[in-house]
Amino acid sequence: MGQKLLEEQVGELLRERGWTISAAESCTGGLVMHRLTNVPGSSVYVMGGVVAYSNAAKQSLLRVRQGTLIAHGAVSEQTASEMATGVQTLLGTDVSVSITGIAGPDGGTPEKPVGLTYIGLAGPDGLVVVNRHIWDGDREAVKAASASAALQLVLDTFA
Repeated sequence: MGQKLLEEQVGELLRERGWTISAAESCTGGLVMHRLTNVPGSSVYVMGGVVAYSNAAKQSLLRVRQGTLIAHGAVSEQTASEMATGVQTLLGTDVSVSITGIAGPDGGTPEKPVGLTYIGLAGPDGLVVVNRHIWDGDREAVKAASASAALQLVLDTFA
C-alpha cells in the first residue's frame, strides 16, 4: 500500500481529536474543500467552506477588514489571517485554513509575483499561523501546490 493522501491524513487527525474544519479559499476556488470531501466519511469533520474570490466577498462573508485590504492587499499575510479566523468564526470550527494568492498567468508585480500565495490556519485557543510561498508553474500547478500546502500546514501544526 502506498502513502495516504494528505486529505486522508488530515481526516484521521481531525477524527482522533474530535475536531471540525472549514476553509476560506480565494485563488484555489474550492480545491481544498474538494480534496477534503473526497474522503469517505468526511461529513463528520468537514463543516463547509467559502470561496471568496472578490474583495467584497472577503469583506462581507469572512469579515476581512477593508483597512486590511487597502493597507496590505488581498494577497497578504494579514488578509490570509483574517480569512482563516473569519471562516472559523462563521462556521464554528476547531480548525480552519485559508488561501489567497496570485495563480497567474497575469496579475503579478515585482513585489507580488505570480505564484505568491499565503496559507493561513486558525486553530483552538486563538492560534493563527500564516505561511508565505512562491510556487513555480502554471495556474493549475499553483492551485494544486497551494491546496496541498494548506493540508500539510494542518498536519505540521497539530500532528
